[in-house]
This record gives sequence, structure tokens and C-alpha cells, in this order.
Amino acid sequence: MRESENSVLDSAALPHAFMTEPDLAARIAAFPRWHYAFDLRGHSTVTPGITRVKRHAQRLPYLFSPLLEACGGTLAGLRVLDLGCNAGFWSLHALKRGADFALGVDARATHVSQAALVLEVEGVDPARYRVLEADLQAADWSAWGRFDVVLCLGLLYHVNRPVELFSRIAATGASHVVVDTAVSTLPGAAFEVLREPLDDPRHAVVSELVLWPTRDAVIALGAEYGYATRVLEPAFADWDECDDYRDGLRRGFLLSRETAAPATSGAR
Repeated sequence: MRESENSVLDSAALPHAFMTEPDLAARIAAFPRWHYAFDLRGHSTVTPGITRVKRHAQRLPYLFSPLLEACGGTLAGLRVLDLGCNAGFWSLHALKRGADFALGVDARATHVSQAALVLEVEGVDPARYRVLEADLQAADWSAWGRFDVVLCLGLLYHVNRPVELFSRIAATGASHVVVDTAVSTLPGAAFEVLREPLDDPRHAVVSELVLWPTRDAVIALGAEYGYATRVLEPAFADWDECDDYRDGLRRGFLLSRETAAPATSGAR
């Protein structure tokens, strides 16, 4: 994947060309780890000991079914912003459910490269997506245009400025925001101060200091920007790889509000 003019990875700069099966297998294997499982033309991305296949297979309907219900059964015609997009798992499934356009943003170049590969191999029209390397706290979000749906999945508990993050999310104009986060067990609307190592690709990029929200804190953040929040209670058929959901240490949230008009324009 080539770098764009400002020296960050951007799928818009990537030429699409046919890949032979050996080429594809080599590109998949070039990454030391894959967080999500994909079947790319018969080539699995599962990394033993890393990829939790059962977990993500259950997270998908848990988080997307309420969103689809809120959007009338489809994401057709909607623009989706996927924050901390990792390998493009959620962007891909938003596009499969009819989204007009998905922008995936991640601070790690490896994840952006993986997402670009996944979307290319899946045959998604390049006009319908973009994946971009950017620090979400420093980037100019206005350059990305407006969005109807924002996905904030596995991200909120890795940041140290959650109020600013929600302010930026609200400014996209989104009617619906899906949040999936580890939650603190502190009482009330609060944030627990923790530290996490920066060398783990699942963790923060900029600062070891992070803030874990309580359930009430997520609800309060949504209310501050006009969102009504529904806490999504999991009813997984199998709790293997999902013990944090079972034990109340992680939850999904669907935030919704009325907006003036769909986000039908913006930068791609």
C-alpha cells in the first residue's frame, strides 16, 4: 500500500490490480497477527492464540442487529464512519448491509494496510470506501465530511479524552452511534484511570494513560450531545471468549438522536 502525500497510509492512493493466489497468501502471511477472522478467497487470516473467532461472530449480531433495526432494516444510502477500524471487519459488514460509503480510520498503519487488503479482496467498489491512517485526537475530522452512523467499537476505553472524542463524533451529524467498550465497575457516571502498554497493537497509540467509563458515563456522554442511549444486554449462545460481557465488564450501547437530514455529501 502506498503512502499519500502527507506520509500516512490512505487506501485512496492504492492501485488495484489482480492478485494471484500465492500473492494473496503472501500478503496475508506478511502480517504478524490478525485480530479478526476473514476468509479471503479461501485463505484464512486466523492467527492462533490471537484471533478470537467465536467472540467476533457473536459481537456482530449483538451490535449490528439493534443498529439495523434503528435504521429501518438496512444501512442503504448511509455514510458510516468506523473509528479505530482495525482490519476493516466492521466497515466491511456495514457495506454488506447496504451502506453507501464507509470510512475506516486507524492510527496504526498495519491495521490500515490489512483493511485495504480485505476490502480489495472482497471486491468492494473502491468508490464506496476509504481507509486512512490518522490519530483521531489530532486529525481534522471536518475534512472527512458528514456521516449518518459512527462506529466506536473497542475504542472508547483506549483514549484519555473521551469527552472530546464524543464532541467530535456528535459534530459528524450522525443520527446513530454504536459504542462497544470495556466498562468500569465504579459507581455512578465516572471514569477509571488506568495505564496500558503502547507496544500492544490492541491498545492506545498516543498515551499509556486511559480512562475506562462506567455505563452511566457512556449514557451521560451521549446525553450531553443529544443522544438517547440504549444499553445492549448480551444474550450470547456461547460465552467462550466473551466472559467480559458475561461478567458485566463490557457492554455495547446504541445512541440515537434526531438529525435534520442524512449525510449525503462529504469528502471521500
